[in-house]
Amino acid sequence: LPTGLYKKILVILHDSVLPYMNEPTLMMDFLTVAYDIGGAISLLALNGLFILIHQHNLEYPDFYKKLYSLLDPSIYHVKYRARFFHLTDLFLSSSHLPAYLVAAFIKRLSRLALTAPPESLLMIIPFICNLFRRHPACRVLVHRPAGPADLSQDPYIMEEEEPSESRALESSLWEIQSLQNHYHPEVAKAAAVLNQSLSEMEDDISGLLELSGYELFDKEVKKKATDVPLEFEQVRGLFGKKNDIFAEHFSLD
Repeated sequence: LPTGLYKKILVILHDSVLPYMNEPTLMMDFLTVAYDIGGAISLLALNGLFILIHQHNLEYPDFYKKLYSLLDPSIYHVKYRARFFHLTDLFLSSSHLPAYLVAAFIKRLSRLALTAPPESLLMIIPFICNLFRRHPACRVLVHRPAGPADLSQDPYIMEEEEPSESRALESSLWEIQSLQNHYHPEVAKAAAVLNQSLSEMEDDISGLLELSGYELFDKEVKKKATDVPLEFEQVRGLFGKKNDIFAEHFSLD
């Protein structure tokens, strides 16, 4: 099928077609083929696959491997970002998932977050915190302060397609620590949460999934301005530096 037609079908398939079919399992082949295409089509096929897996016992052995492979730099910018992360949250909600799999997702999302826009970061950081709450075995990524001296020595293999071979559990979450110095104060504040012990209550990310850059900017503009001190050191000398040699010879008086 043409790409445009695939998208039109998959957008409505899960709520306008599958519920009215006598045998929704007839769509298994179509959805699995669409899921293997990649890009936005794979993201849209997730909705239909979720219904077949959850309600009709579809077995998809390489499902998580394929989901893991969908995580690329564009995932934070695509039109269907909210839908994708809503479903990914559901797929990673089971407490029976192995720690190495969840750790691989955490590391890949964190690594991709280094180049993500602020509106995506404000969603993905609570998302990662929720994964730590559900899977305490993965907290070793946070409680490993002696990380690699050189980032090239990070044992995590970003290019590895198989989550079990990515060595994510041997790594540390230095990416989130880097985001604690982010230029946007809200992002830095959100990333600093991992410095403290996490509460047992999960963060509600439903309101953050569709957060846009415009909304973020509008929120900042509407904040009440506070008086910011522009000079915290008393000026002395010609150039105002504390140990300025000119201060011995020139005065502002």
